[in-house]
Amino acid sequence: MTQFRFLTAGESHGPALTAILEGVPAGLRLDPEKINRDLARRQQGYGRGGRMKIETDKAEIVSGVRFGETIGSPITIQVKNKDFANWTDRMAAFGEPAGEKVTAARPGHADLTGVRKYDREDIRDILERSSARETTMRVAAGAVAKQFLAALGMEISSRVLNIGGVCADTAKTAGNETSEMNCRDAEAEERMKAKIREAKEAGDTLGGIFEVVVTGAPVGLGSHIQWDRRLDARLAGAMMSIQAVKGVEIGEGFGYAELPGSLAHDEMFYDETNHVMRKTNHAGGLEGGMTNGEPIVVRAVMKPIPTLMKPLHSIDIAVKRPVLASKERSDVCAVSAASVVGEAMTALVVAAAVTEKFGGDSMRDLSDAVRTYRVRVG
Repeated sequence: MTQFRFLTAGESHGPALTAILEGVPAGLRLDPEKINRDLARRQQGYGRGGRMKIETDKAEIVSGVRFGETIGSPITIQVKNKDFANWTDRMAAFGEPAGEKVTAARPGHADLTGVRKYDREDIRDILERSSARETTMRVAAGAVAKQFLAALGMEISSRVLNIGGVCADTAKTAGNETSEMNCRDAEAEERMKAKIREAKEAGDTLGGIFEVVVTGAPVGLGSHIQWDRRLDARLAGAMMSIQAVKGVEIGEGFGYAELPGSLAHDEMFYDETNHVMRKTNHAGGLEGGMTNGEPIVVRAVMKPIPTLMKPLHSIDIAVKRPVLASKERSDVCAVSAASVVGEAMTALVVAAAVTEKFGGDSMRDLSDAVRTYRVRVG
């Protein structure tokens, strides 16, 4: 049984983006519309830039699926970049370079460190791959992982909690289904939009906080045995890998700093059927690096996007002089998009933990193993 894992390839303005997803058991029924729905969710959101008006991302599955069902071999998903038609000369794989080099690095981006590390003279060689456009394929792969988990009784959702200091009411856990911001507090969303408009008029950008929740995960995914098998560590690393994410917390997270032990931990009780129950979920569904049966709750903070329409002071790597940073077409705020990427990364990590624990080259074998295990652990 191959471990559930994925790779992505492609540049922001290249011909296409690709994901290869390995380890999906044979026999999973896939709905391509669910993949495209998540791709569309990644593109929406108040404060997104002009690129979203050009691209209408559609996934094409080119291997690993026959007649709507996985066959156990690697799944290849491709999304073509429509904007490549406008960038063919500048992004050609072969031939003479066309267009000016990008030499004014952007503070907060991979630009300067990347050209130094890879010995390049054109920052475009770095920014094309470091761009968050890459997350298109994370979302596509994650949509497959979400369907895999749903077949086993697990669901993943997300919501935006904070944009530029405007906070949503976390008690509002449902509603506002037409939200442009993936925010369940309609009143807070309007204030978030106003904040984004102010930032746009000022040539500035905004960050924020989003939350991802997994329900239905069985007890015991992950392990306390080694540091790299702890599921909380894997989830934190996956979230931190999302472009512009600079902080992650699980459950109460940094809020633990303000709580005494008597209020910080989730007391355990038996219900009327002798099943273990908890009245709180400060731990965010993870104890000792393992799922404890409660919902998994992960939050991440996204910094403001480094590309500003009123650029910051920087340097030109070609002429070695101070300049204003370069401007690429960009968003004012992409926290809502990042929340969808967060769902995808969470799904991919949890799916890997499921296949690691239960094995199974086919969905029938794996489903039977999960069902038997759930009965044993209660």
